[in-house]
Amino acid sequence: MTKVAVYRKEHFNAAHRLHSSFMSDAENAAYFGKCNSPNYHGHNYEIIVKLIGEVDPKTRYVFDMKLLGEIIKQEIVERFDHKNLNLDLPEFKNLNPTAENIVKVIYDILRKKIDSRYELNLRLYETERNFVEFPS
Repeated sequence: MTKVAVYRKEHFNAAHRLHSSFMSDAENAAYFGKCNSPNYHGHNYEIIVKLIGEVDPKTRYVFDMKLLGEIIKQEIVERFDHKNLNLDLPEFKNLNPTAENIVKVIYDILRKKIDSRYELNLRLYETERNFVEFPS
């Protein structure tokens, strides 16, 4: 059977502060700069979810895109949108909310909701020019 990739894009807005418990306050300020502000800063994130799978012979879909959109909205957008990642999400209580860590957390959430027969890849845009992918 032929495999096809399908994509769904969503967005959310969130604030965070980049701060590593492995560095002093001075080291954090020097390394992360404005992103280490104790008053936090925000981004308009875009997430692109890519599923790869076989086309179903009955529906001719790889995956129902309406259902994929609902999963992303319920599990990611509702959880992350207009939140302070450091303060509001338990996943980041002891995890620096870098784009790399955010995409991995989102992957782990979605992986539990999407059957393992589908390959799952994510691309998270923190800005127009800065983005991460998982798995790479």
